[in-house]
Amino acid sequence: MSSVDKLASAEEAVFTEKLDGENTTIHSQGCHPRSIDARYHPSRDWMKAFATGISPQLDEDERIVGEYLFARRSIAYSALPTYFLGFAWIKAKRVQSWDATLSRFLELGIAAVPELYRGRFSVKVLADVIAGLDLDTQEGFVVRTTAAFNEEDMPTHHAKYVREGHVQSETHWMNAELVKNRLL
Repeated sequence: MSSVDKLASAEEAVFTEKLDGENTTIHSQGCHPRSIDARYHPSRDWMKAFATGISPQLDEDERIVGEYLFARRSIAYSALPTYFLGFAWIKAKRVQSWDATLSRFLELGIAAVPELYRGRFSVKVLADVIAGLDLDTQEGFVVRTTAAFNEEDMPTHHAKYVREGHVQSETHWMNAELVKNRLL
């Protein structure tokens, strides 16, 4: 992000935890990972089954995006509420407001990523959120305006901070032994 002007001028922003998983989209026809390597992997079976219950409830112009956490990557999770945690609801190429997103998640039975801070964005808040991270167990954070915005405006309304050296394994998770993260 070259400028934080849109975040700083927004009435409100929300910082959510950036989790160490596979960015996944659920749509009316099923789901897909962001990865260009979308070949079959046994870790994706749970996600496909989960999406089967959500997809019929979505309109053709509607997508749910979240972090899929079934397979351990660099961070091991031992108390997840579920393997899919949502962070965006996109309808008609518009990222919906954070409150509308949380309401839609509730309707669909989707848990949201954890919130770290919600309020006015400032450089001090940014520093406080960074200082509050446990970089041994947290990959980073995502910050966005809480108001809705067009998907094309994502570069100015949405930013991600990831710990330095966040990938801490030499073998890609898809080529390593499958180790499941643990649920609550």
